[in-house]
Parts: sequence; structure tokens; C-alpha cells
Amino acid sequence: MGRRSDEKSVKLKTGALALFGAVLLSTYPFDPAYEASSTDIFNIFEDMYIMDIMDLDLQKEKQEEVFEEVFKSEDIPKHIEEKITGVSWNENAPVGIKDLKYLTVTYVGFDQKRHTGELVVHEKVADEVIDIFNELYQAGFEIEKIRLIDEYGADDDLSMADNNSSAFCFRNVDGTKSLSKHSYGIAIDINPVQNPYIRNSIISPQRGAEYEDRKNMRPGMIVPGDTCYNAFKSRGWTWGGEWNTMKDYQHFQKKIDM
Repeated sequence: MGRRSDEKSVKLKTGALALFGAVLLSTYPFDPAYEASSTDIFNIFEDMYIMDIMDLDLQKEKQEEVFEEVFKSEDIPKHIEEKITGVSWNENAPVGIKDLKYLTVTYVGFDQKRHTGELVVHEKVADEVIDIFNELYQAGFEIEKIRLIDEYGADDDLSMADNNSSAFCFRNVDGTKSLSKHSYGIAIDINPVQNPYIRNSIISPQRGAEYEDRKNMRPGMIVPGDTCYNAFKSRGWTWGGEWNTMKDYQHFQKKIDM
């Protein structure tokens, strides 16, 4: 509930208490040495209302103090290694655990609130990915969620259906025997629902069908020249939305020397 709703609630509560106090004055005898009135009672509760508003402000400040913006790159922590081993990564992957970095980033959600997300990427792109997500955050670009694909059993379809933005996952390109760029930690998918994969009559995820019209701009979509597009393209990333045989609007990938 927002500040305005909270204030309305406080006003209603204070008004009700003041009315109750006035009724008490007219019903029960008070010490004649103190000639209280309904105005006195109202003033008392008005002071209570002001204190409640001040308390709301303090609560808001505390909530803002608790949340800390973070843009951090680090070696894969032990608990993350245990989490992804046998799921998004295994010993057959083209990159080792030591080639990967674990990123923690702050982003703006579709609810306009700040959230913390996590990604695994190749060490050679880690710093610029941190810069990219910092840039997206500062610009207020909305992302629904950023979770490790291991939360979905490394199932890309489930991750996309949940509109999850993710990076590393040891897997083949769908329908082929070729390794995806995600297998190297050099590809990132952003808001799959708002930026679906489209090839002929195939749209993935299915909910992305309502975003097939790229001229009808809505939050979270990526189009040429916007904040997300520029953040990646200015750093040499390729965008799947510019491919000819298919469109993968959610997908960015970077070519690096392994």
C-alpha cells in the first residue's frame, strides 16, 4: 500500500478516535478542575496523527536504508558451484568453473521496485556485463526477474515461460547438435516474453505472441536504439533481433577469444 493510502488510513483512524473522545465527554463526568472539550480531544488526536505520519516517513527511510544496490563480480562461490554442477554446468562443458564468474546485480522490476538478480557469465565479459546492468538500472529499464537458470532445472523453455533473464547454461541450440553461446557464458537473454524468439510460425515463449508487433512499444521490450540495445551494442555484442533467418529479440551474444 502506498504513502497516500497509508495517510488516508491514519486520518480515518484519527477522526474516529476524536469522535469517540467527543462522545465520551458528553457521556461521562470528568474532573471539573479540567474543563476539557471536543476541541481539546481533537487536538490530542491530531498530534497523534502527525506522529503517525512521521512514523510512516521513518519506516520508509528504514526500508530504503535496508536495500543496498549491488553490482558485483566474483569467482564462483562454493555454494553456487554446488548448485549449478550437474544442472547448468558439468565436466563436459566447454568452459570450466574457473572460467566463469558469478554476478550480483540490482535491477528495476516491472513493479517499479529495486531487486537483486544473479547471473553466471564468462570471466572475459564479466566486467562489461556488470557495466551493462548498471546502465540499465540507472536508466530504469524494467526487467521482470534475473535468476540462475538452475532454478528451472536448466530448462530454457521453463525459464523463458517464466520471463526469466539468464546467461550461462551448457546446452545445444534448440533443435540442433551445435552448442549454444550460452554454453560459453557469452550470451544473455533479456525479458523473453517481451522479446520472444520468432522463426516462421514458431514463437517462444508462447506468451511472447502478444509482443510480435515490435512497433507497439511496452515496458521491457528491446528495439534498435533503446537503452538496452545501446548498452550491449556499444560494447560489441550481437543482437538476435537483427538476424535475417529468425528473430531472437531477447538474445545478445559476444564474440571473444577463448
